[in-house]
Amino acid sequence: YVELMNSELTVLKGVGEKKSALFAKLGINNVWDLLYYFPYEYEDRRTFQKIATCPEGELCCIKARPCSKLAKKPVNRKVALFAIRVADDSGVINVKWFSAQYFKGDFVADSEYVFYGRCVTAYGRREFEMKSYEVAGKDVTTGVILPVYHSTAGLGQHIIRSAVNTALDMVDEIADALPDRICREYQLIDMDATIRTMHHPKDADSLEKARRRLVFEELFVLQLALMFLKTRRTKYDGIKFSNVKCVADFSQTLPFELTDSQKQVINEICRDFISSKPMNRLVQGDVGSGKTVVAASAIYCAYINGYQSAMMAPTEILAQQHYATLKSMFGDEISVVLLTSSTPKKKQVLADIAEGKYDVIVGTHALIESNVDFKNLALCITDEQHRFGVNQRAKLFEKGATPHVLVMSATPIPRTLSLILYGDLDVSVIKALPKGRQPIDTFCVKSDMHDRVYAFVKKHLDEGRQCYVVCPLVEQSETLDVLSGVEFEQTLREKVLPGYRIGLLHGKMKPDEKDAVMDDFKQHKLDLIVSTTVIEVGVDVPNANVIVIENAERFGLSQLHQLRGRVGRGEHKSYCILVTDNDNEQTMERMNIMTSTTDGFVISQKDLELRGCGEFFGTRQHGLPELKVANLFTDMEILKLAQEACQNELESDPLLEGEDMAHIRSRIQKLFEKYDSFNIFN
Repeated sequence: YVELMNSELTVLKGVGEKKSALFAKLGINNVWDLLYYFPYEYEDRRTFQKIATCPEGELCCIKARPCSKLAKKPVNRKVALFAIRVADDSGVINVKWFSAQYFKGDFVADSEYVFYGRCVTAYGRREFEMKSYEVAGKDVTTGVILPVYHSTAGLGQHIIRSAVNTALDMVDEIADALPDRICREYQLIDMDATIRTMHHPKDADSLEKARRRLVFEELFVLQLALMFLKTRRTKYDGIKFSNVKCVADFSQTLPFELTDSQKQVINEICRDFISSKPMNRLVQGDVGSGKTVVAASAIYCAYINGYQSAMMAPTEILAQQHYATLKSMFGDEISVVLLTSSTPKKKQVLADIAEGKYDVIVGTHALIESNVDFKNLALCITDEQHRFGVNQRAKLFEKGATPHVLVMSATPIPRTLSLILYGDLDVSVIKALPKGRQPIDTFCVKSDMHDRVYAFVKKHLDEGRQCYVVCPLVEQSETLDVLSGVEFEQTLREKVLPGYRIGLLHGKMKPDEKDAVMDDFKQHKLDLIVSTTVIEVGVDVPNANVIVIENAERFGLSQLHQLRGRVGRGEHKSYCILVTDNDNEQTMERMNIMTSTTDGFVISQKDLELRGCGEFFGTRQHGLPELKVANLFTDMEILKLAQEACQNELESDPLLEGEDMAHIRSRIQKLFEKYDSFNIFN
């Protein structure tokens, strides 16, 4: 069984090397991957309607005979609109569909066909928009609930369906990972019935039971892994700080007063410092809520107690910014060093870190390289947590003797979601913004307002302010009608804002090139930066008070909110202008949310509702396994049950050593191994 499940797809009849390579593009590399590759939708082809009474807008089947020749109208070089009149004993209707120019059709007069699609009214006449057809009586896709899979070029639905069916026939019984006792307690159907039903549901009720089982198992495995990490850490004794009152002294040296929310989070951190267990805490705060000051307070406490701190940021720009901020806060009292891939005299710097000559080491992923050693690391901080994975946090943790761990994120996540996404962490939230933070007025306009938008930008530049312009692409695309940074920067410099100092910033530039542009912008050697989303995180220029986001429909809500957070960081009134010509319903809803609130937690909740969890986190949620079935917004009730089951399991078997948990242990390990060689059970 195990050997078959791990076999390459070429063991399946009809799947050769070429098709196997196409399946690999979809992330399907073996039989198990194929069986776990579920349809994204289903077509109910059990419902037949008569032409005369076919309800408008509903997907259904009609059985009819052709009563005209096939008509073809070219749309472009590759695609044509096809039409044929068909009749049953109740009436006649025009069937239309788009297909490749070379489609010939094989319609035979007096033969009966089954057409699947929906009836619509166009220009006052009823038509049938067809999705597919087949000869009546063959019943290949008729009279069933048909699975529809995400596909790729050269791998049509019929090929995927055939491969799935072959695999299902080859496997006698699909083994259960969950122990029987858990399935009985939570009324879950067995895995064999679950997988077969997901590909070939008999009805909506059986499909819902199968999906519930998969959602429960998916959330159970992920939750159990994260909870196991958390309980494993509590086995160790932490580094206990004897003096935490020094944090209050540090706050007195700051040129501003901490908010009540910041004070509360700092108190929670200090409680961790004086406990016997290592801290493992997430600090969530909206854009500009003052997370860096909280981190600085923790670092100061570690320093006073005689220990080193490490702060890891996802980009060199952000690492440099943290380095400069901490240097200005601590002055000459605390020694701070920057460690990145481009650090000069790195060998000497590494030696000095190992000898304890530096109290605070700020850096990028360079901090977790094997050649980095610390003398007495007691505090590990990672910023912009969504850019790092569980495994990377663990690597930094392993640089010290059970150091305290503090992770920070400016991506607001509803608290119910943070329970699963950061199940191995305690969660603190900074709710209030510091005094003096300027509210940001947000407007949405169409591109025909460009002249007024950039006249507004010019007005603020003339007043001595600076501006960001964000474009979704670096270079012009042949397939997407959106602005590119390279071309738009040239247009602004030569035609729209001649005489102003304009820079270009994008992800394809070398790190030192990006740093040079940002340094010029910070020092006001540039008036305006045209950028892609590389400015999304951490860039802090208080003099910049206007951001224009072109093709705003190309960005998610949370991403737009992060971009907006680049302004409003100084004393000047700030503005965010969203430019889009896309007026579909979802785009307009997102723009309305952006213009009506600046609350990141409200925005993230709306983003989750609109886009679903997978797209909400996308590829940015590094280190978290992808949820194939579960939706953290709609499946909250199942999540609660899965959490309850996890807690019960860890209470009775803290090390997951039970014989009936062997499958789950291997599933947990497999979840994380693709992100690194991180072994959760070591």
